[in-house]
Amino acid sequence: MKSIAVTEVPKDAQLVDVREVAEWDEIHAKGSVNYPMSEFTLHTGKLDRSRPVYVICKSGGRSAQVAEYLNEAGIEAINVEGGTTAWVDAGLPTE
Repeated sequence: MKSIAVTEVPKDAQLVDVREVAEWDEIHAKGSVNYPMSEFTLHTGKLDRSRPVYVICKSGGRSAQVAEYLNEAGIEAINVEGGTTAWVDAGLPTE
């Protein structure tokens, strides 16, 4: 499974945050969508399969699991290392 640093995520990335709704509501990467890991399979049809999916969570654990699941399903997915914690620490835009 491929992983990249938060600073390498393209500005126009298909960025999917797999944290639970309450976590996402607190703070999230600008432009990300929230498809919680606990109900992720309900949202896979919403993904643009023609573009890589960049998966983020709080620290990289849940996103790594979801990225692996997507890759096994034939969808190119990339884990965002360090998650939202690293995103905030890098000073990247949040909402």
